[in-house]
Amino acid sequence: MKRLYYLDYLKVALTVLVVFHHAALPYSPGSEWAYTTSHPEEIMPWMWHFLSTNASYFMGLFFLIAGYFVPRSFDRQGTATFIQKKLMRLGVPLVIITTLLTLLTGQLEVGHLWYVESLLLFCLVYALVRQFIQPVKAHFSLSLVGLLVVALVMGVGGHLIRQVSPQDNWIWVLGVIHIEPAHYLQYVMMFILGILAYRFQWLSEIKNTTGRIALLIGVAFVVGNLLRDNGAWNLFVYQWFGIYESLLCVFLSYGLLWLFSKYAHRPNRFLDWCAQQAYGAYIVHLFILLFVQNATDQIVLPGIVKFFLIATIASILSFLFTYLLRLIPGVKRVL
Repeated sequence: MKRLYYLDYLKVALTVLVVFHHAALPYSPGSEWAYTTSHPEEIMPWMWHFLSTNASYFMGLFFLIAGYFVPRSFDRQGTATFIQKKLMRLGVPLVIITTLLTLLTGQLEVGHLWYVESLLLFCLVYALVRQFIQPVKAHFSLSLVGLLVVALVMGVGGHLIRQVSPQDNWIWVLGVIHIEPAHYLQYVMMFILGILAYRFQWLSEIKNTTGRIALLIGVAFVVGNLLRDNGAWNLFVYQWFGIYESLLCVFLSYGLLWLFSKYAHRPNRFLDWCAQQAYGAYIVHLFILLFVQNATDQIVLPGIVKFFLIATIASILSFLFTYLLRLIPGVKRVL
């Protein structure tokens, strides 16, 4: 299978966006984060627009990309090796970070590795399903109508779930799996879409027209979310946000896949290096970001400047620190 460089580069962009997302939390009113700025004047009331837009799609897109590579890995490795490698690459960081965070907080805490935990669960479920169901291969393109159907199923389901479990309500399943029910249907469906994208070769046949329109629709939903204020439009979007963000997620994700496949499909040495560090950077960025935030707390700057500066420094340090970690023998098997 030819290497899809653009998927690696898209994961790099998403990893950096995760760092920026977490860096923005202390400057958004009402957000929960381990660091709180000592300067109230740095708080930016509009920052929730940025956070809301990110949360609408970026982790779902992570799951789609991860799901795309799962069938190929399983077909090549077989059940036993597939499970063994997933337990190594996903399970080991999960156990280490969970243990560390639990010791620091005094309670069971997986932190940002809820994504790794859920991805490991999804991979194990996939391996189980493959014991009973053989895959079917086909070759066809995903249309705009198909995207709309997927988004509406996801949106209606998400809307119903939010009637009993609103957004940002996190629960423990079986006492060990940390999930946010309001978004979990999106994550499951995007992971499955990634699997289907591999089986039906959707990503190799993205039509330019479909990709452009999907991207424009996705961007339109992003703009609509950024324009929310306290008027009728905000109340409408808030009431139907489960459906709204699903439309944003599906169309923007597909549009970004097309955009990167069109303009970031060639190998690049710097981006290849970043891609090798991206997973580790996601794992370690929490600690590096908190260090940078606390170290710069007494520096008073306009909120937007300080946020951007901290996020940029933390992103660079996360990738560099991962590179150094991967020099240790055996670490590359995990990171």
